Amino acid sequence: MIKSPQLRFAAALTASAGLVAPLAAESPAAVAPAQSQAGSSTARVDTALTRFAPQADRREHRIDYEHWDEALAWMVVPMGPSVRQGAPRVNPTTGTRRIYGHESRFRLEGNRVAFSFLNDEILTGISDYRAALERVGSDLDLTAIPRNEQLAFWLNLHNVAVVEALAKEYPLSELDASIDDAKLVTVAGVSLSPREIREGIVYPNWRDPKVIYGFWRGAIGGPSIQRIAFTGDNVDALLSLSAEEFVNSLRGVERWGGALRVSPIYQEAEPFYFSENDSLRAHLSQYGREDVRELVSETQQVAYTDLETDIADLSRGEKEMVYSPLQIIQCRGACDPNTIGVSAAISVRNRPHLAIQRLMIERQYKLERAAKRGIRTGMVIYGNGEYSEGEAPPEVE
Repeated sequence: MIKSPQLRFAAALTASAGLVAPLAAESPAAVAPAQSQAGSSTARVDTALTRFAPQADRREHRIDYEHWDEALAWMVVPMGPSVRQGAPRVNPTTGTRRIYGHESRFRLEGNRVAFSFLNDEILTGISDYRAALERVGSDLDLTAIPRNEQLAFWLNLHNVAVVEALAKEYPLSELDASIDDAKLVTVAGVSLSPREIREGIVYPNWRDPKVIYGFWRGAIGGPSIQRIAFTGDNVDALLSLSAEEFVNSLRGVERWGGALRVSPIYQEAEPFYFSENDSLRAHLSQYGREDVRELVSETQQVAYTDLETDIADLSRGEKEMVYSPLQIIQCRGACDPNTIGVSAAISVRNRPHLAIQRLMIERQYKLERAAKRGIRTGMVIYGNGEYSEGEAPPEVE
């Protein structure tokens, strides 16, 4: 069932030789290549990040992310909207006291990347695609193209790089915070970390705080990764949908001990968007459903939670050891596959899909609850990004 789309996905991604042309398809007006910066290392960082600020005068240009669209559609599993109820307690599998897979109360929120299905061929394709995006950012003067195109580029590059970095380290169960400051990409000779893309390029140059929801952190506690790529046409609508999903989730906003507890992503963005009194509350009320707006209005204090760092995959990077019934009787649930011997080891099988199966069953029950409560479980972007002649998509300020 997976083989055919997997091969199409890999073929699309590994065709890197044909990526640069469609990605960097120019309008009739030529775009000048970006110039590299010189100077000391400290000054170079400041200058390098400032140089990516959008210019006032811009040329018409579109970047095509068709291949990343295909990749996301294949490897991202939608979990649906939050019903604002913590996921139920997970019981250990028969014959063991250990729980495999996700057990966080947030495990039914936020889309997941199917890392356990990414083989070496696909990972190579993702790396090639990231390199192709870097070349586009180096060959173009990004600051001279429309603002929506610039924003879509930085969001996609950030997310491709994080997916690639985690896929290379997989299997892992929790996000290593060091990934935020790792130099994962190089654009126009400037090495950039995910944090520098967010806090050094996008946050200072876009005034609308909904841009924070476009950055995927790799952890289930952060904003969700979408199943379609950002483009200049859809970035405004897709960010609004992402904001709505996150604000109305438990990992985004909840009440605890009389205080309004919010995600640490708001603390990161506070200097750029929420430094004024009640600006965060106003933002949450803008995207919150009625129950969330009530929480915002009824609480006096705001506290930041810790980020839930479990990796946003399907199995929490774990493979569950499954024993035959005979072996369970003989070992009384205490067998170690590394010490039970060759003959007994034949009965032991690695089944990474049991935890995934349990998660998908829980997901289905959650979606049924959401439907009964009238919570929208699908995502619709009107017009599919197509606009009539002379009409431009809304620009993210």
